[in-house]
Amino acid sequence: MSAREEILGRVRSALVDVSVSDPVADVPIDWEYGRPTAMPEVLARFVEMCEDYKATVARCDEGSLASRVAELLGSAGVRSVVLPSGVEQPWRQAIESAGITVHGDEPPLSRAELDAIDGVVTAAAVGIAETGTIVLDHAPDQGRRALTLVPDTHLVVVRSDQVVSDVPEAVARLAGAVTDGAPLTWISGPSATSDIELSRVEGVHGPRNLLVVLVG
Repeated sequence: MSAREEILGRVRSALVDVSVSDPVADVPIDWEYGRPTAMPEVLARFVEMCEDYKATVARCDEGSLASRVAELLGSAGVRSVVLPSGVEQPWRQAIESAGITVHGDEPPLSRAELDAIDGVVTAAAVGIAETGTIVLDHAPDQGRRALTLVPDTHLVVVRSDQVVSDVPEAVARLAGAVTDGAPLTWISGPSATSDIELSRVEGVHGPRNLLVVLVG
């Protein structure tokens, strides 16, 4: 008798007196995929997790959003940005007024041109409180994927009604984008990796600086 046969034989012997039951009915769980997970403060949790990933988070109201965007870019040393075509006009005006050079992406910039630009400013599709993740579905106010992967700094604007509790709720909210075949980019903090000695290296697979503006 092989070791495998012996192990399986012991398992069968141990299960002789176990009646067959429906595993689904065994442990009833009052849960529905995509339903929000209860947590004390969804927005506070989102901020905490973003900062835990070493992102810079600023909160503001709608009225001060444009000026806050320009202020954060200046504080980060950004002197040039690329803006997707759908970005709100007040953001563009405030950035230009701050003396920051604004580039468009029509026609699409080359990788070399993007690499010479300091940062990118986009909106977002969803923010996830439990993981501090921001999801882009690359709508016109977010631009194509390369815009948020090549420049060294990414400033992303997330509105409070876009922040959900957890990943299942985010997936449910993104169902329309998935059905439409839109690409999704999931961002959890600045790009970073570690070697076997846990030496952190930033900016390997994307922007080394992530600035998050939470509105509301």
